[in-house]
Amino acid sequence: MTITWTEASARRLERQFLATPAKTGTTVSDVVASMLGAHAQVLSAAELSVGVRTEGATRADVRAALWEERSLVKTHGPRGTVHLLPADELPLWCAALTAVPGTGGFAADARVTEEQAEQIVAAIADALDGVSLTVDELDEQVVARTGPWAGDLVMPAFQTLWPRWRQVLHRAGQSGALCFAPNRGRKVTYTRPPHFTPLPAEEALRTLVRRYLHAYGPGTPAWFAKWLAAPVGWASALFGRMAQAGEIEEVGFEGAVAWVAAGDTEFPRDRPFRGVRLLPYFDAYGIAAQPRELLFPGAAYARALAGGQAGNFPLLLVDGEVAGVWHQRRAGRRTTVTVEPLRKLTARQERELGEQVERVGEVLEARPELVIGEVTVGPHA
Repeated sequence: MTITWTEASARRLERQFLATPAKTGTTVSDVVASMLGAHAQVLSAAELSVGVRTEGATRADVRAALWEERSLVKTHGPRGTVHLLPADELPLWCAALTAVPGTGGFAADARVTEEQAEQIVAAIADALDGVSLTVDELDEQVVARTGPWAGDLVMPAFQTLWPRWRQVLHRAGQSGALCFAPNRGRKVTYTRPPHFTPLPAEEALRTLVRRYLHAYGPGTPAWFAKWLAAPVGWASALFGRMAQAGEIEEVGFEGAVAWVAAGDTEFPRDRPFRGVRLLPYFDAYGIAAQPRELLFPGAAYARALAGGQAGNFPLLLVDGEVAGVWHQRRAGRRTTVTVEPLRKLTARQERELGEQVERVGEVLEARPELVIGEVTVGPHA
């Protein structure tokens, strides 16, 4: 079976609720599940990622799911970066993410041993059980539970040095020992998510591969590894075990071998996606959809990627391909959305762009103004 880029793109956009937003009544956590997590280093970007995929939703709905309903958890997800994840999927995510081998480490005089890392994670879980702490308060608790070595200032960070234990912070999040709590004023706080029993590691990894291929397939071990920041050889071995067990099947995709979940071979053959969409920083689609040279064709590859890294610029999608970048600057209740197209838009596309800008304003609860012109700020500004 051979799949074209147009077919794969149309199916991915459908399954991402980007072709048609999720109808009213679909929960915010269901939308986040379809994305395999919403990048949330900047929470407003996650709110926009979810909002543009969900009919009628605003940032208030995302915050309610996160802080009131607790159907979402803000924690360390794929690649160790901060994500919103469905709370009921933590048994899957934590089991899978903690089974992914690391691809690098800290300097020898800074790193911790595996035994020390386990001590730190246990100390974090114990310290955060039932309470919310700032990072400085957590620092005191971790050192008290482990020893002075955990507080040694050995990690270079933002023109200063952080204590040794913080190199395990993302691991604590990925293992379910830590998640974010509401800010205390301007200070970030952490707490512990509800206790749960992780899935068996191999089951979780295989489930995550199937979920990844459902959302972003056809895929390859190398693309899956890039999405997780995992070793390619490890991912290849995992795909090999699943292929041998009949859980995934091989297809042709743009002249190369790729994989889909077994039996998941329906693609929209005669329904290419046509439309305009605005995606924020580090949107899941811009990060995970591959191959990059087809998602970012021509001038988009140089303009919308920062040194080949996806996510640093908000994206203008036209007919499923990156066709520009954009930036929004908020002032009070107004936000100015500057869009820089990389090719001439048709009258229909300009009209749809205006509608998308209005939707951005609705999600962010602001009055938007569209400006078509050069985006002068740099990546992740």
